[in-house]
Amino acid sequence: MTTDPEPLPVPVAEYAVIGDGRTTALVSRRGSLDWLCLPHVDSAACFARLLGTEDHGRWLLTVPDADEVTRRYLDDSFVLETTYRSPTGTAVVTDSMPINDGRADVVRRLRCTEGTVRVRHEWVVRFGYGAVEPWVTRTRAPDEAIRAVAGPDSLTLRGTRLPRARDHRHGDELEVRAGDELVLDLTWTPSWEPVPPPLPAAARVDATRVAWGLWARAARYAGPHREAVVRSLLVLRLLTDFETGGIAAAATTSLPEDPGGERNWDYRYCWLRDAAMTLEALLEQGFREEATQWRDWLLRAVAGDPADVQIMYRIDGGRDLPERELAHLPGYAGARPVRIGNAAVTQVQNDVLGEVMCALHDARRAGVAESADSWSLQRHLVDELLRHWREPDRGIWEVRGAPRHFVHSKVMAWAAVDRAVRAVEEHGLDGPVERWRAARAEIRDDVLAHGWDARRGTFVQSYGATHTDAALLQLVQVGFLPPDDPRVRATVAAIRAELEVAPGLLRRYRTDRTDDGVPGDEQAFLACSFWLADALARTGEADEACAVLDTLVALTNDVGLLAEQYDPATGRMAGNVPQALSHLALVRAAHAAAVATGSSGGAP
Repeated sequence: MTTDPEPLPVPVAEYAVIGDGRTTALVSRRGSLDWLCLPHVDSAACFARLLGTEDHGRWLLTVPDADEVTRRYLDDSFVLETTYRSPTGTAVVTDSMPINDGRADVVRRLRCTEGTVRVRHEWVVRFGYGAVEPWVTRTRAPDEAIRAVAGPDSLTLRGTRLPRARDHRHGDELEVRAGDELVLDLTWTPSWEPVPPPLPAAARVDATRVAWGLWARAARYAGPHREAVVRSLLVLRLLTDFETGGIAAAATTSLPEDPGGERNWDYRYCWLRDAAMTLEALLEQGFREEATQWRDWLLRAVAGDPADVQIMYRIDGGRDLPERELAHLPGYAGARPVRIGNAAVTQVQNDVLGEVMCALHDARRAGVAESADSWSLQRHLVDELLRHWREPDRGIWEVRGAPRHFVHSKVMAWAAVDRAVRAVEEHGLDGPVERWRAARAEIRDDVLAHGWDARRGTFVQSYGATHTDAALLQLVQVGFLPPDDPRVRATVAAIRAELEVAPGLLRRYRTDRTDDGVPGDEQAFLACSFWLADALARTGEADEACAVLDTLVALTNDVGLLAEQYDPATGRMAGNVPQALSHLALVRAAHAAAVATGSSGGAP
């Protein structure tokens, strides 16, 4: 077999993402499409080399002799262009997933622009996360195609030249000359439905590029690092399902936080917390339609007894996402187990409603009209929270150790009630405002009495603890204390002293001081690092905030993407990618820095 042009493991930063508003695919720098779940981001993968080997499915289109490879997104889109320069010539590959046409397709187009180049094409389909080899048939002209079928899924590959079957895979090697073009179109359909007819590839790709650009043009941000901010906003939109409004926390599962370890989680679902934070970032930059769509998603997803609300749901609002392990996959760089589903779905996390209420408050301020049903839901959720806020929980980091009285959770419970009070006071909505005011004051007093360590002069991770947690940086974001309060500044300083592992890079907590129920360690957490820049900007340290922001934005890969974590010792990203929490935190930190420095960054 021909030597693979890109041995495993491919560094996380070597991947770019494409998507169609329902799902995403990861394409490596060397042209290997190593992760694709169809038809939705939380469906089973049909290409799973990311967590296994070529035998678990991948789609390779590359120039193996290339000694220089560069890539970019065309304009403000997710149309990916990769240029291969070999000693004999140059070829350009354009990868995209067309949007807005009701199809689930991947279009790959290779053009030789100079000289001659040797092209390698390999198509290995394995449904069920790499476990199921499909039944493959080939049709002849006039509509030549290869169709792979297994259970409910089918993939149909069409193109100007199709690969040949050999050893349970399809492959091809060819030489192309200047002016030659190879176009390949992959279509997913339910196996019982007829395959839709081919569509003109060039027009679909161009329409997709234009549609993404029109959306990005509405971003009103004009402060520092605008290119990174707009790309991050685009990532957030990419992770938002165009049809249902559900917002995925990431595009992947089980990319390890700890190399070779067990901290491997499935983030392809809609966490209420992460989705609410995403809305806050989008709303700051003028995007209101997404807020309305997600609020409607929320109403459908949590319908019923407020006591039954989960912290996360499937992208379509489904509740069933039990965690299980895929023993047949060896994992990224041997990191096992590979997990799908997420057991945290059963946890109590009292901070979640705070994020939801903050986002819906921002939506009201932005002019998103409140419906009777949406306000009724919020009233019931706040009342349910008030029955339980005194109890310990698992916190924002979803610890699998013993529940604790996390200070961040208590502060976010305060924020939930505060936004309910302000809905009545500022927007004239109906509610038991006196009772809510009393509860808000009680929660605040409780946090100040039990969450502040007077000896150390800092807020701490949980009641009775002596160590910090980077989540405490959100105290200033939600307005629990004024940004110039000495306790806020002291806590920011304590967090840096305890959790900063390199300039501007924070761990979320110390694993040797926090029993999170999982062995191993983790790297600097990018969202927390951006929270640091945000907090510095809000507390009057604008120059330092900008310095931290400069450091963090420089960590994005060549196409502007961020994973969950970053290891300053190796210079490598870790965890799932692209990670919504990292990108939304970048947007909000840049906004805070723009406001602090007086540059134009949208509404204050």
